[in-house]
Amino acid sequence: MKFYTYLLYSKSNDRFYIGQSENLVERLGKHNGGLVKSTKPYLPWELVWYDIYDTRSESMSREKKLKNLKSQRRVIDYISKNGRLNLKSSSEF
Repeated sequence: MKFYTYLLYSKSNDRFYIGQSENLVERLGKHNGGLVKSTKPYLPWELVWYDIYDTRSESMSREKKLKNLKSQRRVIDYISKNGRLNLKSSSEF
């Protein structure tokens, strides 16, 4: 089983959301379906980055690291420096 850490972006509200899940397609659907309390006010969401891990622990560790960066600019810089910032559509994974 694979686990994902992901970054969503709300263009209409200029906000990012960092999360982790074992089913990225389903989780993105819940975010855009208004089923996640913390993201519902900022619809729609676009997947802008994700990374894949072998364990939930690794995925959660990366999620925590990104959330501790605190600002959008620091998150983007961190991901970009690791060569992983990509615009991805949900059909690519």
